[in-house]
Amino acid sequence: MSSGFAVGGSEELRGSHRRGGGCCGCGGGGGGAGYYLQLHYKFPYSMSRSRQPPLVTGISPNEGISWTKVTIRGENLGTGPTDLIGLTICGHNCLLTAEWMSASKIVCRVGQAKNDKGDIIVTTKSGGKGTSTVSFKLLKPEKIGILDQSAVWVDEMNYYDMRTDRNKGIPPLSLRPANPLGIEIEKSKFPQKDLETLFHGMSADFTSENFSAAWYLIENHSTTSFEQLKMAVSNLKKQANKKNEGSLAYVKGGLSTFFEAQDALSAIHQKLEADGTEKVEGSMTQKLENVLNRASNTADTLFQEVLGRKDKADSTRNALNVLQRFKFLFNLPLNIERNIQKGDYDVVINDYEKAKSLFGKTEVQVFKKYYAEVETRIEDLRELLLDKLLETPSTLHDQKRYIRYLSDLHADGDPSWQCIGAQHKWILQLMHSCKENYVKDLKGNTALHSPMLELDNDMRPSALAHLSQTASLKRASSFQSGRDDTWRYKAPHRVAFVEKLTKLVLSQLPNFWKLWISYVNGSLFSETAEKSGQMERSKNARQRQHDFKKMIQEVMYSLVKLIRGSLLPFSLKEGELRQYGGWEMKSELSGQWLTHVIQTVRLTYESLTALEIPNDLLQNIQDLILDLRVRCIMITLQHTAEDVKRLAEKEDWIVDNEGLTSLPSQFEQCIVHSLQSLRGVLECKPGEASVFQQPKTQEEVCQLSISIMQVFICCLEQLSTKPDGDIDTTHLSVDVSSPDLFGSIHEDFSLSSEQRLLIVLSNCCYLERHTFLNIAEHFEKHNFQGIEKITQVSMASLKELDQRLFENYIELKADPIVGSLEPGIYAGYFDWKDCLTPTGVRNYLKEALVNIIAVHAEVFTISKELVPRVLSKIVEAVSEELSRLMQCVSSFSKNGALQARLEICALRDTVAVYLTPESKSSFKQALEALPQLSSGADKKLLEELLNKFKSRMHLQLTCFQASPSPMLKT
Repeated sequence: MSSGFAVGGSEELRGSHRRGGGCCGCGGGGGGAGYYLQLHYKFPYSMSRSRQPPLVTGISPNEGISWTKVTIRGENLGTGPTDLIGLTICGHNCLLTAEWMSASKIVCRVGQAKNDKGDIIVTTKSGGKGTSTVSFKLLKPEKIGILDQSAVWVDEMNYYDMRTDRNKGIPPLSLRPANPLGIEIEKSKFPQKDLETLFHGMSADFTSENFSAAWYLIENHSTTSFEQLKMAVSNLKKQANKKNEGSLAYVKGGLSTFFEAQDALSAIHQKLEADGTEKVEGSMTQKLENVLNRASNTADTLFQEVLGRKDKADSTRNALNVLQRFKFLFNLPLNIERNIQKGDYDVVINDYEKAKSLFGKTEVQVFKKYYAEVETRIEDLRELLLDKLLETPSTLHDQKRYIRYLSDLHADGDPSWQCIGAQHKWILQLMHSCKENYVKDLKGNTALHSPMLELDNDMRPSALAHLSQTASLKRASSFQSGRDDTWRYKAPHRVAFVEKLTKLVLSQLPNFWKLWISYVNGSLFSETAEKSGQMERSKNARQRQHDFKKMIQEVMYSLVKLIRGSLLPFSLKEGELRQYGGWEMKSELSGQWLTHVIQTVRLTYESLTALEIPNDLLQNIQDLILDLRVRCIMITLQHTAEDVKRLAEKEDWIVDNEGLTSLPSQFEQCIVHSLQSLRGVLECKPGEASVFQQPKTQEEVCQLSISIMQVFICCLEQLSTKPDGDIDTTHLSVDVSSPDLFGSIHEDFSLSSEQRLLIVLSNCCYLERHTFLNIAEHFEKHNFQGIEKITQVSMASLKELDQRLFENYIELKADPIVGSLEPGIYAGYFDWKDCLTPTGVRNYLKEALVNIIAVHAEVFTISKELVPRVLSKIVEAVSEELSRLMQCVSSFSKNGALQARLEICALRDTVAVYLTPESKSSFKQALEALPQLSSGADKKLLEELLNKFKSRMHLQLTCFQASPSPMLKT
């Protein structure tokens, strides 16, 4: 039974070397750990070559058996481990054991090659297939005994036993010594191929059936002397004699027993002959039988215990033999549990593959029982690996590792697709959980600002830097001075949410996409699994491509909807708002934070594009970016209008040399700063559309721009009509070059309504000539649409305000002067019909001129540019009134006509530089209403009196001698 069991066991192991099984605890020659490693790699061959082909110039050692570690040296052996894609020695692929050290050195192990001598060929991506100037000789391995340590699996059918001292149950051939001749072996250098050719079909192995003595002598004793060969013959004879002597000694050892039996039989025979009777014969025959029976029983009694112990020892020996020989299988269940606990899944899979190849189809019940235990534990391992695969969060490396393990274990279903589905659900869950956490935190947070926005070093530093920029000009930054500086470093919850959400997607989606790519190209699976199920997986990948596209679309859809729910809730439907919204919109985000969000989403889009995700799957993000850009422009312009409206509160009424306050400059800087903050938003990144492509957007932006201009015009009107008590002019200053004619400007001076009108008028003039045109250029530089409309509407509103304020000022100043003319002319009951000879210009005209000079001084103090425009209008009013009064006189006496002509000419000549066609016409009509001077004496008197007036009033009339502006507005 023991023999049959052993033979059966040997049959189970038969061909194990051929199937690649390795010895327990060590790597197999053609399988084991080395076989398993082959399952994990697949090297694509690239035809592109940018370097010289590899050249092998040396190998050390240059000969050896299989799995010998060699060092290869040469030139252009690759730029790195990933560049090395092929290495063969004697035609065998040694890439799996190759270790790239440098471009001139590679270390590897020689595989089991068919050829005993061949070249070393290195193949790289950069240089292609190389050549070799040296070769390697592969030696045949020596025979290995059953107790010898070995790194490879030994074919047990071909080994010979060296245990010559134990010959029970061992075939006779196993008793042969390693050196049957008993003399020193001297290996010859005769080529092995020549010997195989010379002794075709024979063998030098003396245990072989085809043993050739001549081959054996040539291979082992080609240089042995004849005397030594004669000694070898003597040794062979001695061994034969010892064998015969052993048989003879066995016979000698049983001679005593033989002689005793012989004596007993002889005595019986003699007694039978002496009696000679049948009775005696029968009696003696019966006695002989009894004696033999007793002898047999006695022998059985004496040797029963010994024979029982012998059978038991044989059984135990056979059992231990089986346990020793098949301890791999018997220890495998426990080893599997231990390796699973340590996480050595590679070892478990390797052992399982070996056990499956050896005992998968066994008919031995003991083996079936233990192999069933192995299958039970492997099934538990499959479940454990599947749980770990579907566990989240998990790295891409771990996912690929678990998928390969399950593939090698031939798990049911498609674990890789299950992993893809689990990752998809996990990403969606993370996104919605992120939103819920921020919404919950916002509702429960009583602080005005969220915690500091945490940005990684590699995440959008430019966006935060943009928020920290401040204006360099004092006037440009004055409208922001009220804000706390800490606002730059704190982000609202919705902005922090978008930052966190996009960071989350960018940390999960790339691995998700790479997992799908690996699933499609089959790199998730081992090499063996890939070859066996390549067609099936390719078919599954094509069928599931549509499903995966839906997964990506769902992730992109959720990302866009969650951002819209936080920043653009009006763009969602009611049902979508309940799912993706829920934010408390206490205030609108500023344009600067929206700009930061746009930069964040743009970088997210660029990162996703770098993954080579199809553009149609990312179109929702492009649409979101466009809507955010439009919204940012609208919000920025609205906030700019609010900032402009507050500029009225910051008017300091400080007038510079040009008659301007800081208000126009502040207004322009406010617009410029607003447009500069929109520069990145207005700029179109690759693949983006212009924000002004929609007519609706163009119209809204145009209206908001016009609104900003009109808001500022309203500020000017508000300032011009503000009550005196609301104006703080304690810091009023004027041009130091302006004449302080009346000593009216000192420390406690306060602005009058007329002075405020003049300052606003001066600002309006500057706005019309410079500021509005500069703003239009800035709009055009930033590609705004409808600039002509913006300029026309703004200019019309500004001119309307200017004209209205100018008329109010003229009314305030001209009416008193005009009203004083008529009473002054007829003061003292003056009569044009009865008056004395003129002696000079009367006081009423001097008083009117002094009032005009006062207006000139007031206007000149504020703005020199306004003097011609204001005085021309006042002169028109005075001349018109004077003409009316002259035309109302019924008749003039000679002296009356001379007096009237003197005063009219004095006024006309004094304000000649401010005459307009209207005022000239009025003076002409006034003179035409007077009688003509008939005598030369009257003309001479008129000229003398005019010169006398101009001489006496020279100082006062100096202000009227300045050159007016070329073109004046009225």
